[in-house]
Amino acid sequence: MPLTEVLSPDAVIPALKAGSKKQLLQELASFAAGRSKLSESDVFDALLQRERLGSTGIGHGIAIPHGKMPKLDQLIGVFARLEKPVDFEALDGEPVDLVFLLLAPEGAGADHLKALSRIARALRNPAIVQKLRRSHDAAALYSLLTQEQTATAA
Repeated sequence: MPLTEVLSPDAVIPALKAGSKKQLLQELASFAAGRSKLSESDVFDALLQRERLGSTGIGHGIAIPHGKMPKLDQLIGVFARLEKPVDFEALDGEPVDLVFLLLAPEGAGADHLKALSRIARALRNPAIVQKLRRSHDAAALYSLLTQEQTATAA
């Protein structure tokens, strides 16, 4: 599953401001709600519920918060590069500055897992991550994320 099926160019935030994990999740929930028919509070609650199971901060300054939503009919992704890293209670204790939010329909099952796997694979590529951190342009960030996918698929 290429990231172009989950992430659109207008779902990239090049310099998100957040002072805490909670504020970051709130900002992402607000942005995602604006791109769907979901309520901001439902998205935020789903993200908090998932975080209670364990942090989605996967290490090296990267987090992949995700949740399943009953009123959603397709996968929705939002990528954010933070202006300043925030403590995300990540597995390695490092603050997070790159975040890929994924929302999936409640019955998405395999598609949800495939998308999470693809996102994690893209964000484990040190060259891509370094370029994402240096870029301040939404179009460039989107291109970096989706180019990696086409290079991997080829």
